[in-house]
Amino acid sequence: MDISIIVPLYNEAESLPKLYEWIARVMKENQFSYEVIFVNDGSTDTSWDVICNLQGDNVQSTKESPIRGICFRRNYGKSAALYCGFKAAQGDVVITMDADLQDSPDEIPELYRMITAEGYDLVSGWKQKRYDNKLTKNLPSKLFNATARRVTGIPLHDMNCGLKAYRLEVVKNIEVFSEMHRYIPYLAKNAGFTRIGEKVVQHRKREFGSSKFGINRFVNGYLDLMTLWFLNKFGKQPMHFFGLVGSLMFFIGFIAVIVVGGMKLYALSNGVPAMLVGVNPYFHIAILMMILGCMLFLAGFLAEIVIRNSPSRNDYLIKEEI
Repeated sequence: MDISIIVPLYNEAESLPKLYEWIARVMKENQFSYEVIFVNDGSTDTSWDVICNLQGDNVQSTKESPIRGICFRRNYGKSAALYCGFKAAQGDVVITMDADLQDSPDEIPELYRMITAEGYDLVSGWKQKRYDNKLTKNLPSKLFNATARRVTGIPLHDMNCGLKAYRLEVVKNIEVFSEMHRYIPYLAKNAGFTRIGEKVVQHRKREFGSSKFGINRFVNGYLDLMTLWFLNKFGKQPMHFFGLVGSLMFFIGFIAVIVVGGMKLYALSNGVPAMLVGVNPYFHIAILMMILGCMLFLAGFLAEIVIRNSPSRNDYLIKEEI
């Protein structure tokens, strides 16, 4: 099979018939063998009924429908939908796109060519010209992407674009969880898939319904980015972070205690009135730093014990064997 198209959706019943008709037309024009995997993320409208009807209509007309459907019992989020879609995908190239008709299926042939002919592991869409609200979406999105480029080292202008193409091997070797769908290129890079490209794609205005993502996605996105960065850098050696920071804090606090005590002894030996050590604020700050240093060091030690007893501590991605 040439292409697997994964469409995560939540309350997009009105868009689905037009989206599938558009996808089917593009696939037929380019003579691709394909499957469309609709992942219904706990929709409360008739989205699942629409998917079932589309699948039934295709079975009657072609005897074998390219439509596959996955329906969650409740809303789990886009990352969960993509995870299940990746698990079910069988095509040589996997395409992800949103169900709101803002992503154009006409981009699929070129994305497919970039993966198969140019050797990319992953190609991300770049909606260079957007039709969203500039204040609530465009400006925060630019700031978000600038931060992501700096932290990840991947020069993508639109890391969170829903329209992406992957080599099948990529989606089978990464795990999308929590809200990490925003950083799939970073997950792929950390897994060793470094051939990551970008393509300018068309952004279309939403025809039905409203956006399901609020402004909180930017706060969550920043926190998720820091989580991924930390796990990538110190996930296998947490002691390298906690132990180093804890040791430095303890050492600085210990030196500060000696300095405070030495100043007190010096004042006493020279008959100079001096503040009691117990009421000296610097003494309490120093003791606090020593305590925090011990706690951080202990946290790193416990994390090392957890890592060493984890069944996935020696999970490494092997490219090939001879």
